[in-house]
Amino acid sequence: MSMLQKNYTVLKEEDIHQHQEDDITTISTVLSVSRVAACILLRRYNWNVSDVHEEWFNDEERVRKAVGLPDKPTIQISNVEEVKCGICFENHPFDHINTAACGHPFCTTCWKAYISTSINDGPGCLMLRCPDPSCGAAVGQDMIDLLASVEDKERYHRYLLRSFIEDNRKTKWCPAPGCDSAVEYVVGSGNYDVTCSCNYSFCWNCTEEAHRPVDCDTVAKWILKNSAESENMNWILANSKPCPKCKRPIEKNQGCMHMTCTPPCKFEFCWLCLGSWTDHGERTGGFYACNRYEAAKQEGVYDESEKRREMAKNSLERYTHYYERWATNQSSRQKAFGDLQLMQSVHLVKLSETQCQPESQLKFIIEAWQQIIECRRVLKWTYAYGYYLPDHEQTKRRFFEYLQGEAEAGLERLHQCAEKELQNYLNADGPLKEFSDFRTKLAGLTSVTRNYFENLVRALENGLVDVDSQAACSKSISMVTAAGTSKAKNGKGKGSR
Repeated sequence: MSMLQKNYTVLKEEDIHQHQEDDITTISTVLSVSRVAACILLRRYNWNVSDVHEEWFNDEERVRKAVGLPDKPTIQISNVEEVKCGICFENHPFDHINTAACGHPFCTTCWKAYISTSINDGPGCLMLRCPDPSCGAAVGQDMIDLLASVEDKERYHRYLLRSFIEDNRKTKWCPAPGCDSAVEYVVGSGNYDVTCSCNYSFCWNCTEEAHRPVDCDTVAKWILKNSAESENMNWILANSKPCPKCKRPIEKNQGCMHMTCTPPCKFEFCWLCLGSWTDHGERTGGFYACNRYEAAKQEGVYDESEKRREMAKNSLERYTHYYERWATNQSSRQKAFGDLQLMQSVHLVKLSETQCQPESQLKFIIEAWQQIIECRRVLKWTYAYGYYLPDHEQTKRRFFEYLQGEAEAGLERLHQCAEKELQNYLNADGPLKEFSDFRTKLAGLTSVTRNYFENLVRALENGLVDVDSQAACSKSISMVTAAGTSKAKNGKGKGSR
């Protein structure tokens, strides 16, 4: 949200390829090995140049053995007319024989079949070894380029490119559908939220959508809860009772207490006391009451089951409260994103013509919508934060709800100004002198809202440690809000609904 220096870099495919080639060149130069050998070493150590340097200079012989880079061939073949292939066991002319660094001879046909099968099996072909069962020599990219088909070579190079991202602890693919970009992150730099060039924001740590101020563990629990069967079970427990005969859950959808189980059971019973309906009638209170239940309740017979049902109902209502607001802010964010795209593609040009303003002078509107989208995301995740806030920390909860309420009110003011008040200028027949005041108001609300949400994020990420100084914090926030409102008033508008 803030304008701090980015701690990540977005990489396109050509950038990834260039980074990969640069690392190969570095290892090849420093260790005085071929580029093929350098590539094998980097794959073995997850494309970490420092690890390759450290391990190589610590024990070169052990590293060579581990990665399959013998310093000399195991088998020397002199210039003979024919050589027996180690796979098909047929004699072939010497110029039809190929070997890896180990020197084990195999004919071109068998090599091609071996390489093609390995590539078709998936990314494991990047760790391909000599076909000889007793040999661990690596099969490098030079053999692939020499013997593989065009299609197989393309697939191999695609695997190689992807391995640079997927095996590297500093890089990850953007999880947005259809996006081929990756993100290189400065590990240990703190904030995990990153935004790809496709405008998708995600958490680099867990690759879920960006979720500050909520931590990754809370997000995982919340997503699991939203998709789990646990809430279905809570609903069943809160809104149904088991048939006394077959134990299947029955939902009461009419006012009468006379229940009939579904076939093949068809057992008739009382909803309140779960007794057989044959024992009921006018003497037990009729169809809409059950004095047997009331009497048993007073005696404590149904206390435990009713308590469980009441707890389930309260739990479901609490979850529904937070989930509905979480989902509503998500919908508002998606709507705002669509409004931003419409503003950039259509309305900005129209506004520029109507108000006789160059588009470069209307960036404050785009910035307002971008801020709305970001704040909707933050506000959405504050509801997951609130759901998992411990019930016994009442002071902290009240402080949180106060901050959340103020944030929501400030965002609504900004959203209304950008959505409703802007329409007056979009629909105008010509330039309006009030547009300058509108610019001041919207820019002021954007700045105030940004500052408030940044403070909110910091407070929640710090676990609301300043809860004891709530009064001081409230006073500070009120002063900031008042300053922003004062700015907005210069634009002849209150900036609130």
